[in-house]
Amino acid sequence: MNGTTTDDRDGTTARHIPLGRPPTSRRDLLVKALWIGVWLVFLSSPVEDLAGGGHSTAATVAGSCGLAVFVAVYLAMVFRNMGRPFPPRAVFGLGGVLGVLATVLACTLGSAWLGLFVYLAVAFGATLPLRAAYWAVPASALVMYLIGLRSDEKQARGLVVLALLIGFAMTGVGQLVRTTIELRKARATVAHLAANEERLRLARDLHDLLGHSLSLITLKSELAGRMLPGHPEQAARQVADIEQVSRQALVDVREAVTGYRRPRLAAELAGAQVALAAAEVVAEVPADPDLAGVPEEAESALAWALREAVTNVVRHSGADRCAVRLLRRETLDGPVLELTVEDNGSGGSGKGPGNGLTGLTERLEKAGGTLRAGRVKQGFRLVARVPATPAPDVGSGA
Repeated sequence: MNGTTTDDRDGTTARHIPLGRPPTSRRDLLVKALWIGVWLVFLSSPVEDLAGGGHSTAATVAGSCGLAVFVAVYLAMVFRNMGRPFPPRAVFGLGGVLGVLATVLACTLGSAWLGLFVYLAVAFGATLPLRAAYWAVPASALVMYLIGLRSDEKQARGLVVLALLIGFAMTGVGQLVRTTIELRKARATVAHLAANEERLRLARDLHDLLGHSLSLITLKSELAGRMLPGHPEQAARQVADIEQVSRQALVDVREAVTGYRRPRLAAELAGAQVALAAAEVVAEVPADPDLAGVPEEAESALAWALREAVTNVVRHSGADRCAVRLLRRETLDGPVLELTVEDNGSGGSGKGPGNGLTGLTERLEKAGGTLRAGRVKQGFRLVARVPATPAPDVGSGA
């Protein structure tokens, strides 16, 4: 989901920290920085070593400056990798700076600084390309062990396992972030291609509908012009033909536009699956609805209901789960097709339906259906029903 979502049904706000996306607000920035910075608690050994007074003043100042630079570079690498990653050259350059600082500080100030190599392995695993991370993480652990042989082999041996485990675990996190970013780009590309295809289809249909009619109107207009003023009766027949062709073209265009404007339930179900997945909502959507015998007007009304419900879930609810069910039921009024959309979001405000639900209720009533929407125990539920069979013709009784 986005970093901030506001539910207009009850005025509450649900916030999520998106994976692989830069923060969109100051609060997102703070939470993401806290999530990354909390791991700096393991730098307590170098800090205690500096505060213990076991080094000269020059060594303490130099160590403090080196530690500050190390932390700044580490946070820059890992934080940027969670949103807008650095270019590969910059990543390798910053990784080299971390490696040099960790080596120099651990060699000159003692075994308390070996923990910097764990952060080095984390930075390598999270930010480097996969192939580079596979050799960079073990290389950082090996350098740490070799340095530890001079100061504290036992501590170095324990930290080697930790550096390898966390470093390789972070390669998975880094790969997940990169995959998420690529998926978002792919979804945007698919949506763009679908829009272009729809425009091309509309252009083809309009050409097929109007090309012949407009050509015929042009031809008959030229004929009528040549027949005037010598043959007014024949010119009048051509004008009558022009009127008939233009009226038929207008009817064809209206039917075509009505077909474009009327949504189909199967298409809306597929669109709902994509929209919910893009919003990082775990979705349960039926794949192949049974619409046999359902009138077009009733199907269209259910499609509008599904679109409105999914829009509310994505934009306003703050939910992370949504279930869409489509069932046939037998009622006293006959068979109905029932659409249920239920999420675990914050639900409605209890101050009455909004404009969207009011308009949806009117649309369903025109199709002979009903709408119920409101809070449930664990979220919000919308139930729309339409007749599953055409309305019977009422004769005069003659």
